[in-house]
Amino acid sequence: MSSVRVLSVTAASCAAVLATALPSSAVNSYNATPAPERTEVGVLVATWDDDGDPATPDRVDWVCSGTMIDADTFLTAAHCTSDWPDNVRFHVSLDQDVQAGLDAAARSHPGDPAAQAAAVAVPGTARTHPDYPGPASDTRDIAVVELDAAAVKARWSFTPATLPGANQLGRLGPQGLNAAEWTVAGYGTQEAVNGPGGQTHPGGGVRMKAPVAFNALNDSWARLQMTAPQGNGGACYGDSGGPNFAVIGGKRILASTTITGDTPCYATNVTYRLDTPGARAFLSPFVKLP
Repeated sequence: MSSVRVLSVTAASCAAVLATALPSSAVNSYNATPAPERTEVGVLVATWDDDGDPATPDRVDWVCSGTMIDADTFLTAAHCTSDWPDNVRFHVSLDQDVQAGLDAAARSHPGDPAAQAAAVAVPGTARTHPDYPGPASDTRDIAVVELDAAAVKARWSFTPATLPGANQLGRLGPQGLNAAEWTVAGYGTQEAVNGPGGQTHPGGGVRMKAPVAFNALNDSWARLQMTAPQGNGGACYGDSGGPNFAVIGGKRILASTTITGDTPCYATNVTYRLDTPGARAFLSPFVKLP
């Protein structure tokens, strides 16, 4: 998979990407719109240490996208919750514009990343697939963050996303999946912009949505087209773990989660199927499956 990239913004790259951020933008800029109605879609916020003193966190940022799948379970990608410093703390926000919230919190709580995270998000405990990373055929790139349901309810109102039934995508096949209406959502950055220093990815931190189209299905992956001439938008850095919805039989299903795609974010969203035996086995201890 050398020609693709993981669609996350983690500790090593988060500051560099977010330093280019512009207000009110996320997902690809083309064919994308704000998604205030998708209140079940949220963002993973992390606090961590990078100055050698693990006693207190000195960094805070949003890092990935995800979806509430019941009252206290936030679904995201395993690469979003792994390979962090030991003192990382995860939080989840369902705010529409988490970047603006973090900016305001930085002004109100200068030098206090923990307070800044608390201003926009609630704390949680990450549960990463124990076999991540798996083989290319099934990387097990799936994780959840367990939250306190009362703390979430006190701040946000939402209806959890509906997960697919066992092999629901497989049973539909290419013809049925082509006919479905697909939508990607997330808080990630925009497609590559060429500039004097090379390519940058502006935007991020705002919940957006865009149409995508079915391309191909295999045992663990659903590949989605995000090409602009066909009216599609798409995912980019920071959208990892976020939802790809399909309307099947008149019902909106959380069919898959964003994982990777082409480097400039122009063409393909490679997403992790949620109807497979492996995904369902991982999710079953945390949520009631259809």
